[in-house]
Amino acid sequence: MIFRRALLHELFGNATAVFIVLLAISITTLVIRLLGQAASGSLASEAVVAFLGFSSLNYLPVLLSLTLFIAVLLTLTRSYRDNEMVVWFCSGLSLTAFIRPIMAFAAPVALLVAILSLLLSPWALQKQNQYRAQIESRDDVAAVSPGVFKESKHADRVFFVESFAGAQNMVHNIFMQSTENQKQGVMFAEHGYQSEAKNGDRFLILLNGRRYEGLPGSAEYKIVEFERYAVRIEPYEAQLQAPTAKSLSVLELLRDKTPANIAELQWRLSLPLSALLLALLAIPLSFVNPRAGRSMNLILALVTYLVYNNCISIAQAWVAQGKLHPALGVWLVHGTLALLIGALFYRRLLLAPSLFNLLRLRRAS
Repeated sequence: MIFRRALLHELFGNATAVFIVLLAISITTLVIRLLGQAASGSLASEAVVAFLGFSSLNYLPVLLSLTLFIAVLLTLTRSYRDNEMVVWFCSGLSLTAFIRPIMAFAAPVALLVAILSLLLSPWALQKQNQYRAQIESRDDVAAVSPGVFKESKHADRVFFVESFAGAQNMVHNIFMQSTENQKQGVMFAEHGYQSEAKNGDRFLILLNGRRYEGLPGSAEYKIVEFERYAVRIEPYEAQLQAPTAKSLSVLELLRDKTPANIAELQWRLSLPLSALLLALLAIPLSFVNPRAGRSMNLILALVTYLVYNNCISIAQAWVAQGKLHPALGVWLVHGTLALLIGALFYRRLLLAPSLFNLLRLRRAS
């Protein structure tokens, strides 16, 4: 059928373009934030790509729902502006005839959103937490980045390395400040490398350097020049934080039905449902009044989406805090939106005859 084929073709093109733009904006924002953390030393530079992938998987369900909503809205709005709707309506089609092809287009997207929200996003968050714990459990020297001051895990040393080069992971131009027995020591060395003793202890071997040691505020300092100086690297075991509700699997959420877990489960189930509801909502919201501005429906759609999304977040928080019964939860918000969609369809169907007459008068004149 020409109507169905043309509509699906335009929907696919608009959805692809919108998704690429939204994904590019999200990735750019994530890269800037992660690079800032890496530059400040709070995140290892080699972990930026991994964290970018994990965070992208977490954002994909929301991006796909928003993509579906915008694609349907743009496609039907363009049809109204170019008077294609008049052609379809005069051919015997009504506004409800758009529901079936749009739902056929939205169903695979909603299925993908369900897979992401129920399976992949919790897995990505869990792996991200594990990888963060693995990065934080590294020893102090392994976590040092060239050109960045790095404080030790025990907060008693500060390291600075200018560059890495050569064999045995050799480092150049090393600065280290430490505090031992209420005395402050500062060391400079030209070269250094890591070494492991037979009992498993790890040492940082500094070569050709100088050490200054004394009490803070005192003018008396002891200066020692050395050819080889060994500094023991204290082991550190990062404590793995308890998993949050967002990183738990669906089976774990069902096994432990706390308010926070119920709220998280409702949020995951609401994402594919909201994708379908937003696609339906875009059909009546795409109406363009010839006498009004062309951007009014887009502004109304944006406000409606923001209010709907914020209401879902508020309902989830209330369920997690015990302020809202789980039987209501986010389903109250979805039910309200479904009633709004039905009212908008009813209103547009009533206004359709007057719109046709107005457009025919404009074409005749």
